[in-house]
Amino acid sequence: MNTLTKLREALRGGFRIPQFDLPKPVGALHSRLPQLPPTLGLVAALNLALGRILPRENLEPLTGKLVCLRVLDGGLTLRFTLTPRGFRPVVSSAKPDVSISAKACDFLALALRQEDPDTLFFSRRLVMEGDTDLGLLVKNTLDSVDLPRFEPEMLHPARVLASIRLRLGPSNR
Repeated sequence: MNTLTKLREALRGGFRIPQFDLPKPVGALHSRLPQLPPTLGLVAALNLALGRILPRENLEPLTGKLVCLRVLDGGLTLRFTLTPRGFRPVVSSAKPDVSISAKACDFLALALRQEDPDTLFFSRRLVMEGDTDLGLLVKNTLDSVDLPRFEPEMLHPARVLASIRLRLGPSNR
């Protein structure tokens, strides 16, 4: 059985993200590195989703607000804002309008829809500080998103290349 088949079966068979802490040296290293590169990755992903699976009109109250995501055990502090042109990273030490903090495994479980944000909040594994209305807006928007089912075989190189070819159109050969 190949790795892709094992991963597909694990995901369909109710595979759950285990509770884990990133090693302390990882968090210590990340906290000393520039935070812009991982923030750029997050902002790029959010911009790809904006208007497609993240409804822009629901997020309008976030425009101009400083949002901070902290990965507690990962040593990451990702600061960004929403502008009329999309999400943008923010390099500032200003106090964020809303800050959401959790461990890496909890953010991962949220992204995979294995944990409910309310459950994490009431068990104190997810901490929200600042403008709670903005935090609830973010939470409710993410809860309303209907994410497509993750199919590992879609990452197979042959399928990725076929998808790229379809998007580029007919060849000029």
